[in-house]
This record gives sequence, structure tokens and C-alpha cells, in this order.
Amino acid sequence: MALREASNHKPERFFVENRPISKFFGQNVLDLEKLRGYVSQQAYEAVLSAVKFGAQLDRSVANEIASGMKAWAIEMGATHYTHLFQPLTDSTAEKHEAFVTVKEGKAFEKFNGSALVQQEPDASSFPNGGLRNTFEARGYSAWDPSSPVFILDGTLCIPSVFVSYTGEALDTKVPNLKSMQALSDAATAVAKLFDENVKSVRVNLGIEQEYFLVDEALFNARPDLVLCNRTVIGHTSAKDQQLEDHYFGAIPLKVSAFMKDFETEAYKLGIQLQTRHNEVAPNQFECAPVFCDAITAIDQNMMLMILMQKVAEKHHLKVLFHEKPFDGVNGSGKHCNWSICTDTGVNLLSPGKTPTKNLQFLSFFSAVVNAVYQHHYLLMAGISNLSNSYRLGGHEAPPAVMSVFAGSTLSNIFKAIENMQDLPVEEAGLESIKIVNSIPEIFPDNTDRNRTSPFAFTGNRFEFRAVGSSINVASAIYILNTAVAESLVKFRADVDALIAKGEEKSVAIMETVHKFTHESRDIMFEGNGYSREWQEESKKRGLRAVENVPDSYEVYHEDKTVKLFTGTGVLNKNEIEARYEVLNETYVKKLQIEARVIGDICLNHVLPAAVKYQNILIENVKGVKEIFGEEYKELCHSEFSTLKKISSYINDITRDVEALVEARKKANRIPDIAERAKVYSRSVKSYMDKVRYSADHLEMLVDDEMWPLPKYRELLFF
Repeated sequence: MALREASNHKPERFFVENRPISKFFGQNVLDLEKLRGYVSQQAYEAVLSAVKFGAQLDRSVANEIASGMKAWAIEMGATHYTHLFQPLTDSTAEKHEAFVTVKEGKAFEKFNGSALVQQEPDASSFPNGGLRNTFEARGYSAWDPSSPVFILDGTLCIPSVFVSYTGEALDTKVPNLKSMQALSDAATAVAKLFDENVKSVRVNLGIEQEYFLVDEALFNARPDLVLCNRTVIGHTSAKDQQLEDHYFGAIPLKVSAFMKDFETEAYKLGIQLQTRHNEVAPNQFECAPVFCDAITAIDQNMMLMILMQKVAEKHHLKVLFHEKPFDGVNGSGKHCNWSICTDTGVNLLSPGKTPTKNLQFLSFFSAVVNAVYQHHYLLMAGISNLSNSYRLGGHEAPPAVMSVFAGSTLSNIFKAIENMQDLPVEEAGLESIKIVNSIPEIFPDNTDRNRTSPFAFTGNRFEFRAVGSSINVASAIYILNTAVAESLVKFRADVDALIAKGEEKSVAIMETVHKFTHESRDIMFEGNGYSREWQEESKKRGLRAVENVPDSYEVYHEDKTVKLFTGTGVLNKNEIEARYEVLNETYVKKLQIEARVIGDICLNHVLPAAVKYQNILIENVKGVKEIFGEEYKELCHSEFSTLKKISSYINDITRDVEALVEARKKANRIPDIAERAKVYSRSVKSYMDKVRYSADHLEMLVDDEMWPLPKYRELLFF
């Protein structure tokens, strides 16, 4: 039935704009240029200062700004407004309020400054890690002027932060904003060694989004996809990605229609999508925007995910952002292309053509690499959750141990720096150059890319490839920003100390680059991150791999981590502890749902189908015996074999589901959430693996027409 319904879903367009993209790009966004037409010069300059320089917005102009926003929103057909914030759920949250109000029987639209600046959602109902008691519900969402307001589905959406009644962060945005300020301060201090005119540094981010598409009818016929966004059982298809014919192949018509529609709506929201293509696994695809400032990039990525899901419904499709919805084929990531840029327009991670520019580049490069080395386990723990744990370590996903790929040219330069040697540089047309006093020309794209590296340098930026496709990347980027901020503070302090001892500035900088390079040499790796050799080598180097997700969360309790966050002002101790609690709690809840679902599917779908087919085989054997007598034993040899296998798997599933339920009950009695998560990760998950093994083998034995769930070959191929 589901297959028949799916076959009737034909390609169709719903959001067609018969005009160039430039004519409707950003039409649903109230940018600064548009706002200027709705408010006074004073109010406009107040918003401009908040956006450009992070100045605090004076509430005295809030009413005027709110009035201007309302006027524009109503002109655009909006009837409601909402503070859109990012709680600790890796998604967004919104509570819609109507503009309309009634006084003395007369209706009119109202939106004042206080409603713009602040709202009060229920803080106790979101993950808070103990920062809020159930009876303490008050929390505040507050407008973040650094990201423009926009209209989606007739609602004025106001990007916001979310904090508790006591002012502690209950979201991913507040730590990210703080980390960017800490990074800006630290990076500016180092940049001033090369240019006194630098006043601030911003983080740029380009987020590649991978995803799967499944027909809506087939999706609805799979309880595991509906409830878990991944298949908890399912035998691999005879054909999947082994021919490598899907990657960059012709986009199917149904998918192309969907892509064009969500791109059209994304352009209206000011999201500058640049690429679309087939990914490696069947029915896996990718879209990527042009990079922009990190806050806008993250906000737009969260909106894009919502938009894709809304548009997919019109196309009778479901978008799967889960990192590993199908076993045996590639999972999905959200590759984060991260760079830092001065307010004077200089990319601090872009190599230059002069010794001074390259000395600046090497300073920032070495500081970033040192930051990654110092906090490599925290960075990997920050992207580790249940869904990403299914992906890491296989099928082109990065390994679960951090390494940095720099490319052969940079690696050779840093080896020379570490050894304080002269370096032959053929590219620059020089016989040799003394590294301590001068730096050769470094070309931005003189190296290959390493798909097995979690953190690879790609010419003028780092690509953080280990981030999962379903998460809010702010939860990973704020850790990276904070680590780099700490490293840059140390870099500047070391340079200043050497200058105070009488060293020339360029020599002091180069000596500090040497020191940072030497300290972090063990994180640099140019080879195959999938290889067994690297697994063994990384242990010898003292690099910690994420072997168990809940175990990795213990890094949040380590003194080094606490010092990192509290020292930079990004998180206080309570906020660190809250995130530790939320990570463990989320892991338990998601795995608990998956465990329940696999048990329900097996007991209510798989076993009945297996028993039904078993009975058919039994009746067949009886019929053969009735006709052929004792000869039936030889004639029914295959039926006996199949019956025996089916019976064995039925018994195994029944036994293992019972054991799974008992394991959950036992784990649920553990009061400490961290210990409960660890038991779930080992005991509960191991029983799930056993149940899946038997269910997947039954799928290959039971009559295809009787199997109750769409199979991989149907889900993965339109």
C-alpha cells in the first residue's frame, strides 16, 4: 500500500518565481537598509551600533523600532510575532503572539518595545540541567539585534537569546555570543602586532548541510523513522553506494523540484545558497550557502532546516537530518568552514605573498592548532551525541579522535619552524630562506583535502568535519571559539614577555610560533584517519578518542575545561554543570526511545510476520507429506532449514527483547543521570544490537510480500 502511494507522488513545483533571484532575494528579511525607511535616524543608528559594534540597545528607542518592525511586518502580511530562540535541544523554539488587540470593541494591531526586547517562555519545560526547578518556571527570551528579523509563514520571527530568571544561559546562542566576543578581544590583540588599525575580529562560518530524503508514504510506514528519525532495524540493500554512481550524479526530478522550491524560499529569507548535489549514499543530498558571520550563518542554518521540512511536506517527502538513518551507507554531517577576519577585511587564516603577511598567518594558524591540541577531547565530546556516534569512524565520516590536517607544504614549513631550520622554497623562486627572520610565500590552495580529518585546513579556513548533521552547530562552535580565544591570549602574552626581554618583535613572534608549533605537533597528521595504524599511533601520541559518548562527557568536569570556560567568561560553573547534565539526559532519553521502538517493532510487526510465514511453510510441509508420504523429508529439506532458522531467530528476539526491557528497568533505577547514561550506552545498547541482528536476518527469510515494513531498497531508491 505504501509503495503504491509512493509511486503516485510525481515531481511538482509549488514556489515558482519567474524572475531573477536578485529580484526577490531577502524580501522576507528586515535588513538595516529596509529598517531605515521605518524609523528615525536616531533609532536606525542605535540598531546599527548594536549590529556592527555590539553596543547595548537603549530601551528608549525600542518602542520606535518595534513600531517600524510592526509596520513592515503587516505590510508583508504577518499577523503574529515570536521570539525565536535556541534551547538546549539542538532545535529552535517559538511562541507566537498575535499583533491584534481589542479595546472597547475595536480591534487594532499593537507591538511595543517591551514585547520586542523581551518575552517570558516557560524555562522549566526546556532542558536546563538543574538551573531551573519544576516550580521555578520563569525564563526570558531577549532580542538579539545582531541577527535580522524575518517573516516565515505569516509570523514576524525575532532571533533571540534565552536565559534563566537568574541570568544564566539556557540556550546555545548566549555562550556562542560570549565566545565570539572573547575570540574577538584575543584575536584583535594579536592582530595589532601586525596592524594597529584593527579594532575587532569576527568569526566567519560556512555550513554545508547533508540530508536524506524519503518518500512520505514509506516514512509513515516505518515507526522507527517516525519516532527516531532512523531505522532501528533493516537489512542492507543488495545495491547501495558501492558503485559510487549516486555522488554528483544527475539529480532526480522529484528531488530537483523540492530543491528548487526550498531554495526559492531560502533566498527570500536572505540565505545565499550556492550549491546543491547528490551525496555519496543513495537518496542523500547536500546544500551549502556562501559563508557569512557565524551568528547569521547558524541562525540561517536553523531556519533552513525548518524550511526544508515544511517544503518537503508539499512534495510528499520527508527530510532526515539524522546522522545515520540507514545502517551500512554513509551518514550525514554538517561541515563547518571556520575562519576569522578583521574589521579591516583581512582573513587571518589566509596565507599572503609577503613575509609580514605570512608571519601573521603562521601566528594565527599555530594558535588555532595549539587550541585544538590542548582541547582536542573536549572538541570531540562537544560533537558527540547518540546520533553522531553511529556515524563517526566509518563510511567517510571522520574518526572519533581529533587530528589536524595541514597539507604537505604547511607541514614542511612547520617542521622547519619546529627544528629552527632553513627551508628550501621552490615556489618562491628562492634557494633557501631562514625561517626565523623571514617567511616564504605560501599559496592558499597548494595542498589536497583530507576527508578523513576531523579538522582540516583547506587553504584559507579550517573545515570542522566531525559536526553532525542534525545539531545546532553553535554547541560545537562556541567550544572552538573559546579554545582559540584562550590560545591567542597566551600567544600575545608570550610575545610580550619576549619583547620585554629585549627581543625584536618579529623574532619574538617567530619564537612564539615555534613554541606553539612544538607543543601541538602531536595533533598534526597527514595520513589516512581511518587506518588501523593511525588508531595505534594516536594513542602513542596521547590523543584521546571518543570510545563511549557518555564517558566523553566527563571532560566537562576536568579542571582544564572549567578553567577554559570560566577564565574566558563564556560559561560559569553552574552553566558547565547544566550542559553536562543535559548531554547525559538527552543521551538517555533518545536511546530509551530507540530501545522501546525496536522492542515494539519486533513484537508487533516482525514476529507476527515471521510466525505467519512459518505457518505457511508448515502447511506446505504437511501438504507435501500428504501427497508424497515419507519422501517429504527429502523434498522439504529447504523448508525444514528455513523453519529452523526462523524459529531460532524468533526465540532469540523474544529472549533479547525481554532482556532489553529488564536492562532498561535496571538502568532507570540509577538516580545519577551520568551513571544511567553509561549503563544505557553499554548494557541497553548491546541488547538492541542483538535484537537487530536477529530481525535483519528474519527480513531475508520471510516472504517479501508479508514483510510489514518498507525495506532499504525501497527507502533508498526513488
